[in-house]
Amino acid sequence: MPAQPPKQQITRASHVLDAKDQILGRLATEVATLLRGKTKPSFESHIDGGDYVTVINAASVKVTGNKLHDKIYARHSGYPGGLKEISLEALLASRPEKVIEFAVYGMLPKNRLRAGWMRRLKVVAGETK
Repeated sequence: MPAQPPKQQITRASHVLDAKDQILGRLATEVATLLRGKTKPSFESHIDGGDYVTVINAASVKVTGNKLHDKIYARHSGYPGGLKEISLEALLASRPEKVIEFAVYGMLPKNRLRAGWMRRLKVVAGETK
């Protein structure tokens, strides 16, 4: 097994992806792949060597089927009766950045590196970077 490269040797590129008329899941897999650095020849699963990713036009992302009405994001406060639910349609209207962040977060491996990958993701609702 080759030795782990020092942090100075990890080079991070910057990618800008346009979410306009893209399918949510397909966009999220592309973002997750770039964040992990799987396209690099120096990829190792235990090393955080991915790139920076900026997604623009998050409000224009598309979903297939009836997901717009049927998909529900749920969270719980921990108190009795503390379940909060919001549909994908309502979340896209109020905070479209969160939709892409939730999709990418769910596609990354569940380990200690996930927080670092998510810090390198920036999502913008409109055209500006």
